[in-house]
Amino acid sequence: MSTSFGFSLEDIAPHIELWKNEHNTIVFTNGVFDILHLGHVTYLQKAKEMGEKLVVGINTDSSVRRLNKGPERPIHDELARAQVLLALQCVDAVVLFDDDTPFNTIESIQPNVLVKGGDYDPNETDTSSKQYIVGSQETKSRGGKVCAISMVDGYSTTMAILKIRKQKD
Repeated sequence: MSTSFGFSLEDIAPHIELWKNEHNTIVFTNGVFDILHLGHVTYLQKAKEMGEKLVVGINTDSSVRRLNKGPERPIHDELARAQVLLALQCVDAVVLFDDDTPFNTIESIQPNVLVKGGDYDPNETDTSSKQYIVGSQETKSRGGKVCAISMVDGYSTTMAILKIRKQKD
C-alpha cells in the first residue's frame, strides 16, 4: 500500500527528491478533477502504470475560475478535490498549482513521464494549439516521455453536471 503526500511543492519536494534518488520513474499529470468519475479513475490508473510514482497537479479554485469552466465551477473546493485524489491507491502525491498552466510545477518536479488525456497530442509543438501539452518540450529535452491516454467515452465532469441538472428538473 502506498503512502500519499500533498499539497504544496514544499510538502512534496522531499518525497520527489527521495523517489528520484531511488531511481523511481515519476509520472506527472494535472487537471481540475472536480467531480471524480470513472473516466478520471481509469485515466489515473493508466498514468500510474507508466511509472512507480504518480504525482497529480490540481488547479486551485481561482485557477479553475480563470479557465472559465463555468460559473458554478469548481463544484468542490481545492482541498476536497486534493484529499479525494490522495485517497486513491494509484496516486502518490498531489500538488495544488495556482498558475493558469502547470508549467512551473512541471519544471519544479521534472517528471520522467508527462501525461495528459487523449484530447491532447504529445507531438504537438505549437504552444498556442489546444492540443499542446504544457511542459512537453522541456520534458522531452530532459530525456523524458510525453504520453496521451485515451478518454473513457461517456464520462466527463460536464456530462455529470448536465445529468444531475436534468434529474433535478
